[in-house]
Amino acid sequence: MKKYAIIVAAGSGKRMGKLVPKQFLLLKQKPVLLHTLDVFLKAFDDMQIILVVASEYVNDAKTISRSSVSPKKITITVGGETRFHSVKNGLAHVPEDAVVFVHDGVRCLLSEKLIMRCYYAALEKGNAIPSVRPVDSLRVETHNGNVVIDRDKVHIIQTPQTFDSKILKAAFMQGYQESFTDEATVVEEMGERINLVEGEENNIKITRPIDLVIAESILSERL
Repeated sequence: MKKYAIIVAAGSGKRMGKLVPKQFLLLKQKPVLLHTLDVFLKAFDDMQIILVVASEYVNDAKTISRSSVSPKKITITVGGETRFHSVKNGLAHVPEDAVVFVHDGVRCLLSEKLIMRCYYAALEKGNAIPSVRPVDSLRVETHNGNVVIDRDKVHIIQTPQTFDSKILKAAFMQGYQESFTDEATVVEEMGERINLVEGEENNIKITRPIDLVIAESILSERL
């Protein structure tokens, strides 16, 4: 089946404290976003990428795409007001019969194995959402203070969130809701059961300056 990865890279990255959005910062002499693009392009020979960026960074995205391992497989489109709208813009470039990966552009440390695992699980069950277990103790706020919760029943959700394109396209015909924090919540609202698959501890989201230090260390260990 055809494979399309919608790489969402339209955020401003304010928590990083830089003038340039985090997806364009350098990591091991390459933009964070380029690391992400190349992993997807290497995972499957027939992978096509829809890169979603803010309008003011289209030229930067074009420059980065030209440096990727397969520039001709990348289509660039402009993001929207929210993540929901950005993904919807990306979906406009995806045909009906495909498996669609939706991935954060700043999660640049995922492996090709994770992409493959999500693909085959989505083929079987219609969707595949990678997650990992927390290692810290967890508490949730209540009206009377806070209480501990069983961390063995908690999943930390990652991307690429992966779907049969028919399911995802139908879900994104819904009107936007503030509760739509990721693609799984959009699909779930339509009545679909969410299928969790094993994620990766190193599949971190580059958000703060310390994350770049961690990412550089991880990449150095892979060499």
